[in-house]
Order: sequence, then structure tokens, then C-alpha cells
Amino acid sequence: MSSDKRRFGFIGSGKMAGALIQGILRAGLATTKTVTASDVATDARDKLRKQADIRVTESNEEVVKSSDVIVLAVYPQIVLNVLPEIAPLVTDQHLVVSIAAGITTKQLLDGLAAPRRVVRVMPNTPALVGAGAAAYCLAGMATEADSAFMAEFLGVVGRGWQVDERHLDAVTGLSGSGPAYVFTMIEALSDGGVRMGLPRAVATALAAQTVFGAAKMLLDTGLHTGSLKDQVTSPGGTTIAGIHALERGGLRAALMNAVEAATLRSQELGRNS
Repeated sequence: MSSDKRRFGFIGSGKMAGALIQGILRAGLATTKTVTASDVATDARDKLRKQADIRVTESNEEVVKSSDVIVLAVYPQIVLNVLPEIAPLVTDQHLVVSIAAGITTKQLLDGLAAPRRVVRVMPNTPALVGAGAAAYCLAGMATEADSAFMAEFLGVVGRGWQVDERHLDAVTGLSGSGPAYVFTMIEALSDGGVRMGLPRAVATALAAQTVFGAAKMLLDTGLHTGSLKDQVTSPGGTTIAGIHALERGGLRAALMNAVEAATLRSQELGRNS
């Protein structure tokens, strides 16, 4: 089914659901008449209705009946309760997309009690400002056409990459938790600027814009990080002095350790679920 004919349903209407809904409306993948969302909380439904002018309901069954793409956007522990509720209504015509952290495709398919078209997604919070980095995997009866659709769907709030499910814990450790690492780096750069006499607001803005600009250069040029670093690093200059200090402080190892620790924690949480 072409994107412009799909009907979208969201079970859960939190921030990530709201970001995706705003994204598909803005990109023209849906209209306000082709999106339905459910939530048990009246205030959450009212807020989403005001934000997006879509149909909202407290009935998950109504969402399934009126949708082709069903996005499970509730807490992981709630997903496992929702699946048996909607399973009798889900057919092989539906694409079921879960953004619940730690819930495996096996759990999704077991909960649906049938080999349905299932996609598991690991998004991250910059999706809220249209700059997300997400990864997804297919399961059950999901097709390559579904994969192409998911790249388009996630593209409305950033970018999406298909991976094997075994890599999703590493995705969680890198891009899922990564914004917190970057915020910490920006805060530290800002602190350095303040230490050297800059006003806090100026230091924070310079640090944030520098991180944004460096990331954009990398994505736009496609050059290797080392090549871009060398373009800034003059022999005997200020930048190499700063990089030397970073190496003495173990920045690389600290960031690698952070990704490893978050990945292992994601694996642990997955086993516990």
C-alpha cells in the first residue's frame, strides 16, 4: 500500500508518538483524518488532540480497526498487556511497529499469537526536534516493502537504518543513550569556556553550535572523522594541544566504555523482561 493511502494508529500518545504524528502530518504521509491515537489518560488525549487535530480515543481496539500501521508507543511493561487485547483484531494486512525499548520481536509475535508483519524500532529523543537517529529490524511476515516504508516513516523525524535484531542493544548503547553523552560533552565544553572567562550563555551556545556544525560537516561531506579532524589540526597549533589534553584525559576510552556499559545494561534489561 502506498504511503499516501495508509491509515496510522498510535497506541499511546506520549512525546515520541506526538513527534512521529507531527512528522508524518508535516511530511504529507498522512492527514489529520487518517491518524488515530489512543491513551487511557484523558489529559494526554486532550493534549494530542489540540496539538495535531487528529481523532483520539481511549479504545485500543478502535485504533486497530481504523489503521493499517499500528504504532505501539507505550511503556514496555504495558506493551505486553496490550498485545493480547489487540491480537484478535490484527491481521496480516496490518504493520505493527513497536518503539518499546527492550521488547523483542519474539515477544511481539508471541503476544500477537500469529506470524504478523512486525517491526521493532529503537528511536532516540532528538526525534522530538526532527533530528532522530533510529534503527529498526523486521520480523514475522514483514517484507522489503515494509522496510522501505520504515525508512520513509522514520525519515520524517530524522533518519532510520535497518539492522539485525541482535544489534539493537548496541544501537541502544550508542544512539539511544548517546544524546545524554553529547549533552554531557556540551556541558563540559561550556564549563571550559566559563573557566576561561566566557559568559555561560555564550559558552553554552558556542559549544552546542560547534557540536551541531561538526556533525553536519561529517554527514554532509561523508569524509572520515580523522580527515575532518586533521583539517582543523595545524602542526604545533592550538587544536593539537587540546586534542593532546583529551587523549591524556582518556576521552576516547570513556566514550567507548559508555557505549559498552549501556549496551550491556540493555542486554540485561532484555533478559529480565
